[in-house]
Amino acid sequence: MNFIELTNLRQSVRRYSDKMVEPDKIEKCIEAARVAPSACNAQPWKYIIINNSKIKDMVAKATYDKVMSFNKFVPQAPVIVALITEKPNFMSQVGGWLKNKEFNLIDVGISAEHFCLQAAEEGLGTCMLGWFNEKKVIQILEIPKNKRPVLLITLGYAEDDYKQRIKIRKDKSVIACYNKYSFK
Repeated sequence: MNFIELTNLRQSVRRYSDKMVEPDKIEKCIEAARVAPSACNAQPWKYIIINNSKIKDMVAKATYDKVMSFNKFVPQAPVIVALITEKPNFMSQVGGWLKNKEFNLIDVGISAEHFCLQAAEEGLGTCMLGWFNEKKVIQILEIPKNKRPVLLITLGYAEDDYKQRIKIRKDKSVIACYNKYSFK
């Protein structure tokens, strides 16, 4: 498949079958994430693959609560991936300070999308989660206090009847312009 087909195939999956994810497919996703570009080649990320059911269930419960219940699908996923932002290298840090930009978060996002696109190519579904109890996740996964989990990704096979949705996106004329900012 070509790249545009792959980007259209990738979607946020919120219903998973109980089929386990093959280790070689997880490794391919990690490899895709590993080769992602980053500012000053800092590679400021660490992936924690959570496939132990007991630990996975604890992390899943940290993604929703009584008030915000929109992540209740997470326990269905056979794998959860925690993406930890690591301290960027010196040059990336300096650039971030000088430009007032968090390059490490941009880099983590690029790496995460590489992971998810590879998962789609492998026939797997993913959903990136920014809403979770960070303190609980840090405790459960024994993440050092100077590190931060910035993203969780569910990973698994979508239920058999899970339909590919037509992506509703803004028109290209709204999101892109040439040579100067346009208010279309």
